[in-house]
Amino acid sequence: MPALEHPSSARPKDDTLYGDIVPIDAKEEIMDRTYCKVADRYDMVLEAMSLGLNQYWKKKFVRLMSPAAGLKMIDMAGGTGQIARNYLEYQDLVNSDKSSSVHVVDLNEQMLRVGRHRFSSSQWTKDGRISFAQGSAENLVNVADNSFDIYSISAGMHNIPHPELALSEAYRVLKPGGVFACLEYGHVDTPIVKQLHRWHLETFAPAIGQLLVNKRESYERLVCSALSFPHQRDFAKAIRRAGFRLPPGKGYELMHHGYMVAFFGTKPE
Repeated sequence: MPALEHPSSARPKDDTLYGDIVPIDAKEEIMDRTYCKVADRYDMVLEAMSLGLNQYWKKKFVRLMSPAAGLKMIDMAGGTGQIARNYLEYQDLVNSDKSSSVHVVDLNEQMLRVGRHRFSSSQWTKDGRISFAQGSAENLVNVADNSFDIYSISAGMHNIPHPELALSEAYRVLKPGGVFACLEYGHVDTPIVKQLHRWHLETFAPAIGQLLVNKRESYERLVCSALSFPHQRDFAKAIRRAGFRLPPGKGYELMHHGYMVAFFGTKPE
């Protein structure tokens, strides 16, 4: 599969992610160390950085999935369990379903620690409806072929060195007819909003990281990773190249002019 193209405004120099400092091949390790530093307060800081929109985006993402009852979901890069919680709440409240389940996978053990602790006394854990495991999106060695109904990943694809490999793995582990669902930071094309979006990510977000957890550099790296991700048009094409069928139209839905983008694809039966 061809490598994804990066927007010219954020294209890495000399095959690097952060300017000429961090090589692409070191991205996974660098991002893992970054999340170790921010795991305990990650969700709180993200909520502040998004001005309270983070939960809205994730709840809407699950509503757009519109999952049927009884489905098994694998949530990649979902360590703290926000998507898992929204998914199980949707199944409980909308579908009155107590059989659906979610398997949370994350590369970062500290993020998983937060998630496990958060759900340790929940009824979902007692009923065996949520589980956690460490793993890489590029090589899900402990996940069988055709084993899940939904593959979700929220604000995690931009941290993966080779997104096309993650898409290939998503395709492999989904059952025929299964749904690939990805919520990711997008590129805003509306001129005035685009300027605000850039200022928000490059200036406001790291400042909040510094103010709340004294980790400005960590959040600058997270922002740079998000900005380096391909434009939604190009990522939708990559989803199609991986073998998925896209929904009618563009194959994705913008939230707040592209601050976040929800992508969906279906594995042919």
